[in-house]
Amino acid sequence: MTKFRDEVPVPDLSIIIVSYNARADLERCLASLQHPAPAVSHEIIVVDNASSDGSADAARRSPAVRVIESGANRGFAAANNMGIRASAGAHVLLLNSDTVAPAGAIDGLMRELLRHPDAAVVGPRLVDAEGRAELSFGRMISPLNELRQKRLVRGHARRKPGMSRRVEDMTRHEQWPDWVSGACLLVRRHDAEAVGLLDERFFMYTEDVDFCAAIRARGGRILFTPAIEIVHIRGRSAASAPAATRAAYRRSQLAFYQKHHPGLAPLVRLYTRFFPQGR
Repeated sequence: MTKFRDEVPVPDLSIIIVSYNARADLERCLASLQHPAPAVSHEIIVVDNASSDGSADAARRSPAVRVIESGANRGFAAANNMGIRASAGAHVLLLNSDTVAPAGAIDGLMRELLRHPDAAVVGPRLVDAEGRAELSFGRMISPLNELRQKRLVRGHARRKPGMSRRVEDMTRHEQWPDWVSGACLLVRRHDAEAVGLLDERFFMYTEDVDFCAAIRARGGRILFTPAIEIVHIRGRSAASAPAATRAAYRRSQLAFYQKHHPGLAPLVRLYTRFFPQGR
């Protein structure tokens, strides 16, 4: 514990998990955080976005977990902000409900952040259930960078040998990218609060890229570390409503270009009109 507020110990780390209709994933994620629990003093807050599968009740049955019910599906950014505002830790970990934290991973991630005083954010190497790497960091979104990223991600997903080798190699080296994935993102609280937390115009997708861009604009650096691995079993919430997920992605993509590349936003709007299913 780092300090006391009204006689109540304040944890070093607040773990924020947003849940939406992914009860089995959430239960597995919470179990990984408790058996064994991180050594760092911490609190766990689950923000449930009006799930209909009993996720909130399941989370309440986990020891030392605080549940916040948002009352509606407010999206990833807004729900994370609710959790951050309700938390107290000097560091904040945004963690997807479809992740599993191996023993020692959370403590290791904290050590990596503290080892780099100039880092405001750190993200780990994300791997799937088979141990295959996810390309969970990159350069600032632009049409060309987005095309390159998607090409690698899709090629790797299709198990194209050249693409997979490149992704595996890229994720084996410590780097200072423009962003890391919000599936597992550790940030110093003062940096998160200095930029006003996550931009809630992004319902789902690109909010992590925007958040890292805001932090970088203030001089904070973004660290990707391969020394720590987190298992990411992707897409359970998204899979429950694929059409809504695609629409949310398109809205966030357009909002991102309107904010960061306003001159290109009309082209993005036109593209989404003609290719509504594309990603």
